This record gives sequence, structure tokens and C-alpha cells, in this order.
Amino acid sequence: MSASTTPGPGPRLSDGLDLSRRTALVTGAAGGIGRACTLRLAAAGARVRAVDLDAEGLTDLVAAACGLPGPVEAHPLDLTDLDAAERAAAGIDILVNNAGLQLVRPIEDFPPEVFSRVLTVMLEAPFRLVRGALPHMYAQGWGRIVNISSVHGLRASPYKSAYVAAKHGLEGLSKVAALEGAAHGVTSNCVNPGYVRTPLVERQIADQAEAHGISPERVVAEVMLADTAVKRLVEPEEVAEAVAYLCGPHTSFVTGASLSMDGGWTAH
Repeated sequence: MSASTTPGPGPRLSDGLDLSRRTALVTGAAGGIGRACTLRLAAAGARVRAVDLDAEGLTDLVAAACGLPGPVEAHPLDLTDLDAAERAAAGIDILVNNAGLQLVRPIEDFPPEVFSRVLTVMLEAPFRLVRGALPHMYAQGWGRIVNISSVHGLRASPYKSAYVAAKHGLEGLSKVAALEGAAHGVTSNCVNPGYVRTPLVERQIADQAEAHGISPERVVAEVMLADTAVKRLVEPEEVAEAVAYLCGPHTSFVTGASLSMDGGWTAH
């Protein structure tokens, strides 16, 4: 079976999800998974704070959300400003920690400053956002924390030391939040997709081609999809639908979990 990067069937929206009384915050909202999550939650009626460093991308997102039941509000923010990140999460009911970055390099060549930035954006910032969100969630007895992890939160790959370390840390943070939040009606879960059709993955293809000394086409077929049974990339809307499911009325007993969407990668 040959590897394919063509889109699979479009995901169907869950019926009956009503988040009209909820306020959500999505990081990395200007593109990829974050954009899809923002639009999905707004379609369910949530008021969404869209957080991203890309102010222009946020403007495009707000325009795309025009006419949806829930309003989308642009919040340009650099998540390395940890105090500002914590403040941004005050008063929210749903938190989607999605923002991420990637660099593919052998450990001996990995710039320490990039390693530090990846951990700040992908682990410290989620901690601060959770910290900022919990007082309101606890006070009302309801909250949903959804951390966009990765198959790399469950498995390692060469040349991704910072990303793998951050995602493994996020898995642990999510489980601790689940244990502490259970008595307060707050759930915390991870969604663990394989390679998703996003600008971040497109950049990874080029980086992996350089690291492995092979063509981009071989990177997709022989590296990215080598361990997956379903030979295509995940669509951002599929991930967003999993996020919406975890925010819905039938998942109050789902907490501390890691929902794999990896095409069978971790079945090996």
C-alpha cells in the first residue's frame, strides 16, 4: 500500500454539542490544529479567545469565524511571556493547549536556546495557562483542559529531543491536573495525533529530508508514515472533533487519558 498525503474523508461534526455558555481559550489558534479547534468550538457556540503570536493569522481567523454561533476574539500573545499567559486564562471554562514549534537536529547539534524556547512554549506555558484557568473552573465546579500532545508524547523519534521532551512533560502535567481537578468537576486529557497536515509538519518534512539526506517524498513515505497503518496525514478537523468530544456532555468520566489518533502507530 503506497503512502498518501491526500486528505481522507472529511470529519462529521458531533450532533448536539452546545457550548453556548462556555468561554474557551485556544493557543496556537492562527493555523493548523488550533485554527480548526477554534472554529469547531465556536460552531458549538463557545466564546473563544484565540491566542497566537501571529496577529495577521488571527485577523484571518476572526473573519473565517464570522457567522458562527460563538464569537472568536483575537488575543495576540507571545507565550514566552509566562505571566501574560497565566493572566490570559483567567475566567475560562475550556482550555486547549495547542501551541508548538519544532526543530529537527541531532542532540549534539541542537541549539540550547531553541531547546529552552520549545520547553517554555510547549510545557511551561501550558502549566501557567492551567494555573490561570483553574480558580474559575474550581469555583464553578466544571472545566475542560485538553492538551494537544502527539504520538511523540507516547513514543520517541530521533532528532526531536526538545519536542519529545516537551510532549512527554505535557502528558505528565495533564495527568496531574486530572487527579487534582477530579473533585472539582474538571477533566484534563491529551489528544495524541500522528502527523497532521499543518504548516509545522510541512516544515518538518524539509528538516527531516536534510537530517536524513533523502527526498521530501521519501520522508513522508519512509519516515513519517513508516509506523502507521493508515497511510495518510491526519486532518486538523479530525483533531478538532476529538477536542470537541472531550468538551461534551458524555465525557465527564474521561480524565487523565491520552486519546491516540495515530493511524495505528502505537499499536506496534
